[in-house]
Amino acid sequence: MLYPVPAVMVSCARTGEKPNIITVAWAGTICSDPVMLSISVRKERYSHDIIAESGEFVVNLVTKELTFATDYCGVRSGRDVDKFAKMHLTPVAVDHVSAPAIAESPVNLACRVEEIKELGSHDLFLAEVVGVTVDDRYMDASGKFHLNSTGLVSYSHGEYFLLGEKLGKFGYSVQKKKPKDRTKQKKTSDGKRRS
Repeated sequence: MLYPVPAVMVSCARTGEKPNIITVAWAGTICSDPVMLSISVRKERYSHDIIAESGEFVVNLVTKELTFATDYCGVRSGRDVDKFAKMHLTPVAVDHVSAPAIAESPVNLACRVEEIKELGSHDLFLAEVVGVTVDDRYMDASGKFHLNSTGLVSYSHGEYFLLGEKLGKFGYSVQKKKPKDRTKQKKTSDGKRRS
């Protein structure tokens, strides 16, 4: 019941084989120093052994435009189909890992596996983020990356959703309010404020 969660495409590769993409809804940040994340993957999934053997993968964030491909990569097996080719996605080299990133994704997180925790239905891959690439289209002149302008997608109980209306920002509940400028408005006898 911990929903919604991010829907991400995880790309991976084994030497001498075509790269693959697996859709993961159980992914999350686990540490800020060093920067680490986790993904949970069913043991029987084709990508599970690729990630376990290679010790690396790339988390590719999903936008509205990538939702169809994300769903496809979650319901088809890389044993049977080349998902990059079928979904017209572009594998692109990234620094620090040999697994390719997905060029169409606005953010690619290159990861190196630090530990695999065998659980029940899934294994938990704990990984250090060793490289990040971002789409220049979302960078402003000051060098700030506007992640929330990329059209990110979340997954909740079998359905995909575009992230919605901004409700606040971190710390807004305790932020000091600016005092109102009372010199510009005066209350009139009819109870209305006029400038």
